[in-house]
Amino acid sequence: METLAYFNGVIGELDEVMVPFNDRSHWFGDGVYDATSCGNRIPFALEDHIDRFYNNMRLIDIELDMSKDELSKLLRDLTLKVDSPKTQLYWHATRGTANRSHVYPQGVKPNLLIMIRPFPPVDLSHREKAVTVEDTRFLMCNVKTLNLLPNVLASEKAKRAGCEEAIFHRGDIVTECAHSNVHILKGGVFRTAPLTNLILPGIARKHLCKVCDGLGVPVREEAFTVGEMMDADEVIVSSSSTFGVGLDAIDGKPVGGKDPQLLKRIQDAAIIEFFEYTRQFDKAQAVRRGEKVLA
Repeated sequence: METLAYFNGVIGELDEVMVPFNDRSHWFGDGVYDATSCGNRIPFALEDHIDRFYNNMRLIDIELDMSKDELSKLLRDLTLKVDSPKTQLYWHATRGTANRSHVYPQGVKPNLLIMIRPFPPVDLSHREKAVTVEDTRFLMCNVKTLNLLPNVLASEKAKRAGCEEAIFHRGDIVTECAHSNVHILKGGVFRTAPLTNLILPGIARKHLCKVCDGLGVPVREEAFTVGEMMDADEVIVSSSSTFGVGLDAIDGKPVGGKDPQLLKRIQDAAIIEFFEYTRQFDKAQAVRRGEKVLA
């Protein structure tokens, strides 16, 4: 299959599988989602993503009739059905299908949707640009819900400015991006916003912190300001599809580029972890040799 769509056991290409009109995601965005990259048809850090997914369901009172192990097996098995070895794996659960009503429907089972599609390799040597956007989202940003309208609007603002990402801030404090976490390097220290209800606990963020620990790079989980970000040695955005990309401009002003060696060490270590997890040991060794390999 070139692509794959799954809805409650029905499998087909993305343009074949239909979702019921009364699915509560249509009315209220009533659900949560997760996603990861697959290499060699193996979903990266799937255990971390599954744990976050079930925690997010718990936070909004959705109980999926499937254990973590059962969902993990299903996702792994479906990944093998797609032709491309490099894909994006996405899944979400909604509260179910019911007539439109704000209160929870009774006796309704959650719906499970899964999407798999080819995903191009990531070139971490390419730097990106961003804009800043005042963070006016609600106070449950730690839950990966389907309610993404502010993120959509911010992403469109970034696109119109010729940028790839939008960085949210509440007042002068940086939170996260429209579809990434954001971090800075300053004086050899990796700084990232603390895990509160104001940011998503990103899996790539978690693994970048782990990578830095392994490299002996100090990690400080504390808030930083827009000014500190603009003055940082490097500004990094991370997601499960991009690992950790450096920025070279924010709001049209140059940023980063002051510690490219450390940035590359962190990126290389993150790529090696991905290749080893997905059993692509030859590529991991190539990165260790200093060769450019796309993730």
